[in-house]
Amino acid sequence: MRAATLGALRASGHVHRTVKEELRDNLLAAMRSGEGRFPGIVGFDETVLPQLERAIIAGHDVVLLGERGQGKTRLIRTLITLLDEWAPVVEGCEINDHPYAPVCGRCTRLLAERGDDLPVAWKHRSERYGEKLATPDTSVGDLIGDIDPVKVAEGRTLGDPETVYFGLVPRTNRGVFAINELPDLAERIQVALLNVLEERDIQVRGYQLRLPLDLILVASANPEDYTNRGRIITPLKDRFGAEIRTHYPLDLDAEVELVVQEAALPAVVPQHLVETVARFTRLVRESPSVDARSGVSARFSVAAVETVAASALRRAALTGESPAVARFSDLPAVLDTLLGKVEFEVTEEGNEREVLAHLLRRATVETFRAHLSASDLTGLLQKFEEGLVVETGDLVPGTRLLEQVGPLPGLGGILDRLGMGDNVDAPVYAASALDFALEGLFLNRRISKDEDAGRAVYGG
Repeated sequence: MRAATLGALRASGHVHRTVKEELRDNLLAAMRSGEGRFPGIVGFDETVLPQLERAIIAGHDVVLLGERGQGKTRLIRTLITLLDEWAPVVEGCEINDHPYAPVCGRCTRLLAERGDDLPVAWKHRSERYGEKLATPDTSVGDLIGDIDPVKVAEGRTLGDPETVYFGLVPRTNRGVFAINELPDLAERIQVALLNVLEERDIQVRGYQLRLPLDLILVASANPEDYTNRGRIITPLKDRFGAEIRTHYPLDLDAEVELVVQEAALPAVVPQHLVETVARFTRLVRESPSVDARSGVSARFSVAAVETVAASALRRAALTGESPAVARFSDLPAVLDTLLGKVEFEVTEEGNEREVLAHLLRRATVETFRAHLSASDLTGLLQKFEEGLVVETGDLVPGTRLLEQVGPLPGLGGILDRLGMGDNVDAPVYAASALDFALEGLFLNRRISKDEDAGRAVYGG
């Protein structure tokens, strides 16, 4: 049972640590035990996380620089897992004063009046996190505080420190406070953070407040905004102990893992299609037709896979196919969905969809060659040489697709190579493998293809 008074807290042997000591000690303990330290973070193990760990151990405030959709906010939010699960506070305190060392006027007075009977409450670590998206209309009052007219109207004088309304930063005292997109914060507002980062106190209008805030401040910024649209003022940059660059997943496996982790899928999307989307995302990022300064968010690939799954579920609802399993025919639907997520170079105006369609074909070819080859599909090629014509599309049921091809030697091997060998007897999975094989053969110029109104005819 947790202590309810200051006397009971002392008797329990509780030790007061600052937030930065708490984070450091818990991080080191997790490292020694081999526990996961930043849940849900993918692709940063050898690059970003070691830098962040050093910053935490050093007790530094941190600014994370990176393009959109690199997981900066997600990473910041994982820091609360390194806090103690429960922390004691003076009951009713707006700024979470520790019972051993209260700093606000109210709690100091209560301690003098009640001594060891000072009431203690406990805050869960999830309540010790504050976050603010920096916008041009953010005020000093929002972040630091202002005079509370209600308290003045109640009869307190303007010289009374208890007439101050505390902003988000002091209300996150003894916790983690994050500012997203810091360069968007007006420079005159950034000045208000200088004392928070160095002297660890706040100033509200003309009040002489000495509140030794105990928190870690973490900010995020886009490097492009950092240098052009807005900037972090030099004195504020100087007060951050660590500046860490984030990045998109460096390899394909990390990209696939991230998509699988983040996507909410209402239907089955086989691994080869997830991999195709991941390759597609990476090609879009590398394309000279795309504005590299803007970046291509991880949300791009997540939205693409979710759209593919939605297309499969739509087909299942309209045709009665079950279960809903995605096929290559569902992939072209993502192009129109994703156009708004990419900033193209001005020279590509009017050709945006064609650029994405070309990159999707390249991604499909790369995935096909990674898992299949024409030698794996000799039985299928033989049927086309004999005059086979196959019609497919996002509303063609899988059973209809398989009926057109008939018995196919080696189909089980194709399923194995595409990671669906356990579903060799399920028609919808076989249809997914066949649909992908057909497109792969076409893109490798082994068979022909005609497209019209969302349907494709292979062969003929």
